[in-house]
Amino acid sequence: MSAGVRIIMFGRQGAGKGTQSARLAKHFDVPHISTGEMLRNAVKQDSVVGRAAKAVLDRGELVADDLMLSLVQGRIGQEDARTAGFILDGFPRTIVQATAFDSLTQTRPVGFVIDLDVKREIVLGRLSSRRVCRSCDASYTATGNEPNPWQCSKCGGSVVQRTDDTPAAINKRLDVYEAQTAPLIAYYQGRGSLHLVDGLGSPDEVFERIKTVVETGLRR
Repeated sequence: MSAGVRIIMFGRQGAGKGTQSARLAKHFDVPHISTGEMLRNAVKQDSVVGRAAKAVLDRGELVADDLMLSLVQGRIGQEDARTAGFILDGFPRTIVQATAFDSLTQTRPVGFVIDLDVKREIVLGRLSSRRVCRSCDASYTATGNEPNPWQCSKCGGSVVQRTDDTPAAINKRLDVYEAQTAPLIAYYQGRGSLHLVDGLGSPDEVFERIKTVVETGLRR
């Protein structure tokens, strides 16, 4: 078996993939590769990729397969991911992306595909109340008692609702997930690499469940 830990994280938007991916990356000392963050950075930088992706993201739709594959291929080819492994968060999202990614990783295949299970109505509530800092991307939960303007406690930047966290955009993203991404669960289940993990509970509880799955698998 190839050295390193290679994990794909699945789950509906708002299921906690980003939080758990970051914790797993720290625990296993591998990079956390978030395609959503990569795209948002491209938008902030007003790059060619960013301009192409912005309108799509604002509508809550998926970015084209070839663009996503190019971004991911470049990142996993870097030294840290190539040697140590990675936690891949936000990719693949379609069967086309998954089969292309399988071809790219034949010599160092993904060992674990984690499906973080949180029901739609719960993630809809989570995302509707999410707020982020425009400057440092720190995340907050709105309760209705926030100051106006709301300043980030970490950097002093403006805390706002992301354009893709409005109820209409959230429901569109969840619809797209059900239609295009959910079939990947069956795809990876058929390959024997899928692990369903309950995403409800405290972040510590969820992390322990995922860590147990991975460490048990590595010992086999």
